[in-house]
Amino acid sequence: MNKIDTSALRVGQLFSAPVYSEGSNLLVPALVPLRQKDIDLLLTWKIEAVSTEGYVVESDEDEASLEELDELPSKFSISDVQENSTPYRAYRNLIEKLNILFTGLKSGVDVDMRNVDNIVMQLLQDLRAYPDNFVDYILGGEVSGHELAKSSVNTAIISALTAQELKLPHRKIQKIVAGALLHDVGMLRLSKGITEKKGGLSEAELEQIKSHPLHTSKIVTKELMGPSEVNLIALQHHERWDGKGYPDHLAGAAIDIGARIVSVADAFEAMVSKKSYRNSMVGYQAVKNLLADNGRRFDPNVIIAFTKIIGIYPIGSIVRLNDDSVVRVVSIHTDAPMRPVVKMLMDSKGKVLDPKDAKTINLLEEKTLFLKKAVDPSEITGI
Repeated sequence: MNKIDTSALRVGQLFSAPVYSEGSNLLVPALVPLRQKDIDLLLTWKIEAVSTEGYVVESDEDEASLEELDELPSKFSISDVQENSTPYRAYRNLIEKLNILFTGLKSGVDVDMRNVDNIVMQLLQDLRAYPDNFVDYILGGEVSGHELAKSSVNTAIISALTAQELKLPHRKIQKIVAGALLHDVGMLRLSKGITEKKGGLSEAELEQIKSHPLHTSKIVTKELMGPSEVNLIALQHHERWDGKGYPDHLAGAAIDIGARIVSVADAFEAMVSKKSYRNSMVGYQAVKNLLADNGRRFDPNVIIAFTKIIGIYPIGSIVRLNDDSVVRVVSIHTDAPMRPVVKMLMDSKGKVLDPKDAKTINLLEEKTLFLKKAVDPSEITGI
């Protein structure tokens, strides 16, 4: 395993193998560009080095290999998105509406909290109709552009599902969704020289990044005239369960439950947002990382609820069953996350199935079959 100093990392770097921080925590999958947000997280958590079994991909030959990966059979894609489908249009519409709101805030146009509330109502209504589709789109990284709005909508979707699993009152869930939509809006008040900087941040620049919850709080209270519950999420979503977060070093139950939920959702979204179909293990690795937290950053009860709605093997995961067949997870049972609904990709004899011939299996009903381990699509497509 090779160690790389955090100071040596650069935005856009590709690695031939996954890169890990703090032992087994996945930072970036193989052949996925490193983002400024990834480097900022390392600096925030004061992680001085990362590890990988691979190397930096830079040569023309390596670029050609990336193009070959893009030609993997579509049957192994994370989601079978039809751009004209109603769920997909609903998901894109939420992102576009929030992006318009963010653009208004950035340009100084008066924006009312009612505009946020309208998006909250629409999101919860659409989520009731298309929960699996929305999770699939998040894990599949289907929408490009509007990165802040997309990240915020994704965080809000995961937060809503987690809050519902915790059986919080509907009014509280509405406030949590609003807080999730706005949790990073303070980043709009930071200079592009910092938010778009290539390479590592200085201590002074890192302190400015860490000030964004305060900027968000000011936007919520002074510009949007939002409620105190939303403001608490704005202020506290970077607090940690062990008290080592910021800005106020709150710990445990002193942190608002909404902020605790958004913290988990935001961390998961950050880990999976950069993935493409050829990296379908990222959802599984992200859940694994959160489960390994052991009460350091996150409320253990929130992690349990989150795992029930996302699953140990999230939607889109490609998994080998106990009979050696390979399947894609298409739906999760919250009361039995290890018994999802799956679609066959390869039979037990190693025959790759045509998508139109592949059957769907509910593992709650097929008691003789069970999930064995997550697999990388490359293990299948080479057959």
